[in-house]
Amino acid sequence: MHIGKLIPIFLYIILLLIFSYPQLTTFAEYNQKESIIIEVEGDPHEQVEYIKDYHPFIEVISVYDTIFNGIALRGSPEQLQKMESLEFIKGIHSVQQYQAIPTTKTSVLSELQPSITELEPYSWNHTSYTGKGVKVGVIDTGIDYDHPDLQANYMNGYDLVDLDEDPMETQPEQGVPTSHGTHVAGIIAANGDLKGMAPDAEIYAYRALGPGGAGTSVQVLAAMEKAIEDEVDIINLSLGNNVNVPDYPTSQAVNRAAELGIFVVIANGNSGPDAWTVGSPATANKAFSVGASTTPSTVPVLNDSFEGKSIPLLEMLGSPEWDLEKDYNITSIDEEAIGSLSGKIALVQRGKIPFYQLAKKAEELGAEAVLIYNNEAGPFQGSVEFRDDPVQIPVAAISKEDGEWLKQQVEENNHYFIDATRVDQPIQVAPFSSRGPVTINWQIKPDIIAPGTDIWSTVPGGYQAMNGTSMATPHVAGAAAVIKEAKPNWTNDQIIGAIQTSADQLMNDEELVTSTEQGMGVIDVNKAIDTSTIIHNGQLQFGKVDNYRDEFQHQLIIENMTDETQSYRFDIPYKDKGISWKLPKAFQLEPFEKKEIPIEASVTGLQLEKGVHQGWIALEEGDAAYQLPYIIVNKEADQPKTAGFEFSLKALSDDLYQYQLYMTESARKLEVDLYDPDTLVYKRRLLEEKDIDQGLHNGELTAKEAGKEGLYLAIVTVYLDDGTYESSEAMVYIK
Repeated sequence: MHIGKLIPIFLYIILLLIFSYPQLTTFAEYNQKESIIIEVEGDPHEQVEYIKDYHPFIEVISVYDTIFNGIALRGSPEQLQKMESLEFIKGIHSVQQYQAIPTTKTSVLSELQPSITELEPYSWNHTSYTGKGVKVGVIDTGIDYDHPDLQANYMNGYDLVDLDEDPMETQPEQGVPTSHGTHVAGIIAANGDLKGMAPDAEIYAYRALGPGGAGTSVQVLAAMEKAIEDEVDIINLSLGNNVNVPDYPTSQAVNRAAELGIFVVIANGNSGPDAWTVGSPATANKAFSVGASTTPSTVPVLNDSFEGKSIPLLEMLGSPEWDLEKDYNITSIDEEAIGSLSGKIALVQRGKIPFYQLAKKAEELGAEAVLIYNNEAGPFQGSVEFRDDPVQIPVAAISKEDGEWLKQQVEENNHYFIDATRVDQPIQVAPFSSRGPVTINWQIKPDIIAPGTDIWSTVPGGYQAMNGTSMATPHVAGAAAVIKEAKPNWTNDQIIGAIQTSADQLMNDEELVTSTEQGMGVIDVNKAIDTSTIIHNGQLQFGKVDNYRDEFQHQLIIENMTDETQSYRFDIPYKDKGISWKLPKAFQLEPFEKKEIPIEASVTGLQLEKGVHQGWIALEEGDAAYQLPYIIVNKEADQPKTAGFEFSLKALSDDLYQYQLYMTESARKLEVDLYDPDTLVYKRRLLEEKDIDQGLHNGELTAKEAGKEGLYLAIVTVYLDDGTYESSEAMVYIK
């Protein structure tokens, strides 16, 4: 497919797994040759001929010409260094890695043994459809295609890290091993002992994230090209970064892929619960971004009905389920506990002794269960995992406050009893799920939410439960595959509209949770297939109010999916001071009719508080009510003014550094100061810029300008046009 250069890539973006905690390392230590991707001017196929003629010892691995103009090369470092002098090269993108530490709930089990709180993906598919014949591309850490639950559905793939046709997960001898892509693929289309959302869908795997689970934006772009070349129907991107802007290069690439007919599903991020935490490429206009909801579950609690006290318990990893359901005697012990604990729940404060040893000691003394309370404010999550001799009694963590309250009751009563039980936990937006809106264009993100906690799926060597929007996203990719099978004539816009129209909105204290937390609600694939109405463009994103009075118009598209005439009417929303609405009167749609419906809002800025205003408008059809979210930004917002500061050694160079950051609004000055990360002692100013416009800002420094080597805490300060300033932190490594 030859579409030419469509998207400029100024610098590579370090892309992290959605639930990662980074630590810088380097790749290609196990291979004498290096792989790079170069970005070129003009037709990359013509530049390939030049490289073959004048650099015959460099191997051309692949050419990209759809959403990215580039060439993948392999050679020795000395050979590749010569690429810098070629005039047609815009950028050279080497592979740099971050270690990724996924949030998981259980150890890897070789057999299918989910606990009562861990759900298999297929439990969310209540239809008779299985995604048969639908091709899903998984751009991730690779896939264990030898896993017995994935062998049948794995069709093909490519490795954009090593630049070969083997997309296997990173093995221990290659660096920090990975499992994320296999888990994601299993949620979509496992078809063995475990069933994915669409167990008959075809999986195409693209390894864009290497050892430790990370890679560059260039690898992701190249993977998208490969997926388009393989004519996949759906692309799953359970990855991203923390740059909350709509026009980052990967976001632009996602938009282009969507324009080419690919259904692109992207994780919203794991940086919640604060607003403005959604990152690229989920910020793309045409991305279908996914946040995480909790799963229906029961949670253990202790109840003292006489005192009106309820204590939530956090079960520790590696301990049996907390299935106690009667009243128990609580006994407070210390770390050197002796004596019988038969039939009792042991209460002990967190200290120097490992949790496993505390639990095992209590078990040996006959305890029914163990409560470990924190030694500082708030709750905590712990583990008592030990494979050789696992703990056989339930162990849970509680907060310091609850632990001290229990201890007081024990001390005041010779025999203190409390009821142990489990209570239903309603579905909520997962606390870690990133929130919107998107800066600059003020769009609502996520678009939808899906199950993302305690998701049981495939990993190399067995099965595992994981949490994250990375787990929510493949639920939606699988749902899209199911809908494509059920409705083969539907367009991607119809599928997106059906998913959003039929979503179940979450409530909080009898009010709808804001759309920048839950999007249009929790996905329901069965309702999406059977929906009688599809609402297109259902998120009313009016933008920013800059004048005394601004008029906004939004075009809804309503589609009657039945063979009967349907009647619709709007429920006029509560009138905020400063916002007045002009909504159509009741209207009808003939069978299968599709119609544009204008929604108008008039905003008087002086009568409305500054900041973000959002709410819901109800469209009623018979007994059904569809909730449509709106968002308006008056004058200004509290969004971060900078995003994505990066500083690194330029590819194939040992004396030139490159830096970049994104400005979400213009500023009169930027300063980056370096501090000792341990002592916070000021070291020096790294750079200073003046009169910076909104958008991507980048530059270069020589090694001499960068200064003494070391690891530094960088304080990035921007001085805004209105006289205020804002600071953020980043780590900088100079070598």
